[in-house]
Amino acid sequence: MALPRGGVPVAFEVARTLETQLDVVVARKIGAPDNPEFGIGAVSEDGMTFFHEDAVAEVGISPEVLDRHVAIEAKEVDARARRFRGGRAPLDVKDRTVILVDDGLATGVTATAAARLLRKRGAKRVVLAVPVCAPDTAEEMAKGEVDEVVCLLAPPTMWAIGAWYDDFEQVPDEEVIRLLDEAHAATRPPRSSATS
Repeated sequence: MALPRGGVPVAFEVARTLETQLDVVVARKIGAPDNPEFGIGAVSEDGMTFFHEDAVAEVGISPEVLDRHVAIEAKEVDARARRFRGGRAPLDVKDRTVILVDDGLATGVTATAAARLLRKRGAKRVVLAVPVCAPDTAEEMAKGEVDEVVCLLAPPTMWAIGAWYDDFEQVPDEEVIRLLDEAHAATRPPRSSATS
């Protein structure tokens, strides 16, 4: 399961290597009003939300403003989920081990929202896999949000995920859709001879 958009190219390679299915779990960061890059929470599909209570208190955002931000991002989550899946139902994760993949882990708000959604949908085990992560966030995530964190590079000081990439341009929606379609076609079960 990939967190779009940046997690999809990474997850595509993981799914191809493991010869397994690929889908997205869509979550959007809720940023601080004066610093949208500072994630104070996130909303995922099914309207599930997660907030860092300390961060919310620190920025002093009112419940009314927070609710407005959540409503805006929840609409975008729903639109993206429909656009990226192209009419396919979400992958059934019930009683399965799920590898949740993103392009990096900084504050962990979107990964937490996504992991909670996967648990709600019945995932037996959730493994978070990222190329680069903030060590303290990875440690927090492994304490209960996910069963395991796999991170290739955990620099002691991480200002931004993009600093660890040669090319961190935003992945276009069209590329996300193309990769998901390609992965879906590669793992589609063969039709039985009775229906051929």
